[in-house]
Amino acid sequence: MKITMIKSFQDFNYNTDGYEGDGADDGKSQDGSETLPYIDESPTMSPQLGAPQGPNGEAVSPTPPEGLLAGGDIEKGLEMKKLVLSGFLASEEIYINQVEALLLPMRPLRATVSTSQPVLTIQQIETIFYKIQDIYEIHKEFYDALLPSIQQWDEKVTVGHLFQKLASQLGVYKAFVDNYKVALETAEKCSQANIQFQKISENLKVKGPKDSKDCTTTISMEALLYKPIDRVTRSTLVLHDLLKHTPKDHPDFPLLQDALRISQNFLSSINEDIDPRRTAVTTPKGEARQLVKDGFLVEVSESSRKLRHVFLFTDLLLCAKMKKTAVGRHQQYECKWYIPLADLTFQTLDDSDSCPSIQVLPEHEIEEMKIKISALKNEIQKEKKAPKGQSRVERLRKKMNEQESWLLLHSPTIPFRIHNKHGKSFLFLLSSDYERSEWRESIQKLQKKDLQACVLSSVELQVLTSSCFKLRTVHNIPVTSNKDDEETPGLYGFLHVIVHSAKGFKESANLYCTLEVDSFGYFVSKAKTRAFRDTTEPQWNEEFEIELEGSQYLRILCYEKCYDKSMLNKDDNEIVDKIMGKGQVQLDPQTVQSKNWHMDVIEMNGIKVEFSMKFTSRDLSLKRTPSKKQSGVFGVKINVVTKRERSKVPYIVRQCIEEVEKRGIDEVGIYRISGVATDIQALKLAFDTNTKDILVMLSDMDINAIAGTLKLYFRELPEPLLTDRLYPAFMEGIALSDPAAKENCMMHLLRSLPDPNLMTFLTLLEHLKRVAEKEPINKMSLHNLATVFGPTLLRPSEAECAKAQHITSASDIWSHDVMAQVQVLLYYLQHPPISFAELKRNTLYFSTDV
Repeated sequence: MKITMIKSFQDFNYNTDGYEGDGADDGKSQDGSETLPYIDESPTMSPQLGAPQGPNGEAVSPTPPEGLLAGGDIEKGLEMKKLVLSGFLASEEIYINQVEALLLPMRPLRATVSTSQPVLTIQQIETIFYKIQDIYEIHKEFYDALLPSIQQWDEKVTVGHLFQKLASQLGVYKAFVDNYKVALETAEKCSQANIQFQKISENLKVKGPKDSKDCTTTISMEALLYKPIDRVTRSTLVLHDLLKHTPKDHPDFPLLQDALRISQNFLSSINEDIDPRRTAVTTPKGEARQLVKDGFLVEVSESSRKLRHVFLFTDLLLCAKMKKTAVGRHQQYECKWYIPLADLTFQTLDDSDSCPSIQVLPEHEIEEMKIKISALKNEIQKEKKAPKGQSRVERLRKKMNEQESWLLLHSPTIPFRIHNKHGKSFLFLLSSDYERSEWRESIQKLQKKDLQACVLSSVELQVLTSSCFKLRTVHNIPVTSNKDDEETPGLYGFLHVIVHSAKGFKESANLYCTLEVDSFGYFVSKAKTRAFRDTTEPQWNEEFEIELEGSQYLRILCYEKCYDKSMLNKDDNEIVDKIMGKGQVQLDPQTVQSKNWHMDVIEMNGIKVEFSMKFTSRDLSLKRTPSKKQSGVFGVKINVVTKRERSKVPYIVRQCIEEVEKRGIDEVGIYRISGVATDIQALKLAFDTNTKDILVMLSDMDINAIAGTLKLYFRELPEPLLTDRLYPAFMEGIALSDPAAKENCMMHLLRSLPDPNLMTFLTLLEHLKRVAEKEPINKMSLHNLATVFGPTLLRPSEAECAKAQHITSASDIWSHDVMAQVQVLLYYLQHPPISFAELKRNTLYFSTDV
């Protein structure tokens, strides 16, 4: 049994009384395959909304007043918007009644479970009615909030927040869709086994709308279970139409646009269960070949990276290249290769060395490109405000598109290898284990069916490849320059996430989670919890601080840790740990940016992971806030700390460096991977209060937390280690072209630092050089370390930077100077050893003026 669900707006006739489809559905799709029965029940509009009804209470499409659709003034737009909302509210009332009809038998069925003659088991009840109660409550709340807005309609009424909230709860629908097939099969089996349940499931009573003549309608459980599947498409359509009749400067516009984007993304994510009408040619077994999944992937071909559009059909995987065409003509695809799923395998018969080697660019090149793109984005925003800046904006956009495409091509490093049983292998590179898992799971799910190998003739292949343009669900390369200006730019700053716990595991395992956020069109792994050993209910309660760069989504992946070394895979970067579940949430600015923690749950394959998050914008995170307390070390001037301690270098710096060199110098990503925030805060408190047990704490603490504590200390200094006073001179010095002039200037600037600052800087410098010596093991080059520490050691207090650069926004400061800050630290890291005594000895030969 297939789910027929219409996704594209062209498939619908606009009809204000309920957004009905293109005619009654006879249970057959256009290709003749069997689909779910479509129950054609036009919603009846409630009389109090003033919508017309037919003689039997059925809805009639209202005829808009003369010129209403053609008119462009606000009053007519408002009237049309009300009309759209009224029709949708009426259909919402019908839908709530349908969902409520499903809930009615649930309670009596539960009551029989504890009796001597139960109709169904508790597990069967929970499977059949999975998420129905949640869906009912979501829509009842939405309906109750929308109704008074339409009854008291005027130009001040806003409804965007209601639709945005409705869209944000689509995770419930995802869970329902994932369970839908099982629910249907369970209901069918129970009907065959129990005559009492059969009668119940065939005669469910749906209440009619208020004041309608027909009080109830009889409908089957199977037909009602399809209603939520159909509902999301209708909600998406009404959003599309509301936007047409909402002025861009209306408060509703950005909220409705955001809700539409969420809904469309959701429809794309469940594409496998959507719209089997979109078929190309038939499979060898005579069934309709359907598109299940598609997307842009990086293929390693002939030892170079190529961007491909990959299409997964029900019986084959097709790799295509988008062909360049003349302006105005449709884009076309050229098939590079295809593999029948019957012949596809993930294990190679030969040694994996036979696969192409993976070329990985140095991380600093990736970081530099990100900084260039950020600077371009700021430039584009400035030019938009400038008179006659539009032509320059177009040139900048083109340049940004090229740079983002380069980043998209060169960033992915996680291999996804597929093999043809006949010996041919192909290698894709993905940025996230999440994507790799999704592709693998989608293919393996299809391979469970009775598939037959197929060979396409050149004509069949041409037909299939030509159909890809219309079939695709992912239309554009995922770069920000392809997005509309009105689209949400994403969040910049720091996301604080606490991963609390997880439930739903059937067997004890060693469990951990990783956190990913999207950045510049691809996802990046940012943090990892510890592995909780041998449990079904891990309690991590670990907090992380994750930097966001235009991010819109947070992903959580849950893994079972593999300690068996014989299970290691030969692929580079291959994660051998088993993915137990994965899920993602949208980073809604309104929810996340509140000062309070926002608690949420991600459901994944029956597993529930509980987490909390809050967000700090980059403008706030860039501010250096001096501590008001006299004691302690965090937020206190460095000369005050060294004078109190009677030391040349603060105790906290010396101890953290010593511990990292003792047991963290071989740690992959040391200083780059986030430590657990609660551990960092515990260490911060211990250093601030001079706890006697500090050395014991350091020896027991996770090494990434110690590295994070050292970074936090420098970040919270009331002024940067290299001082506010010298900051403009550092920026000028690093920009000098003549090597001799640069050397003189950069050394002179070090001499100009106060002694505690200089001694601390030289100590840190030698430590970072020792860390970089282990780059083959810890993957941290001098440039990586400069990227991590440069802004932390140089970034001035906000007032000083704004004064020096005539820039008022902290985010502008970041993009303007961050590359120079990295270059300053890199200069000293690449310099031969610098001696404090030697520097001071040469002071006589130079002026102290800066």
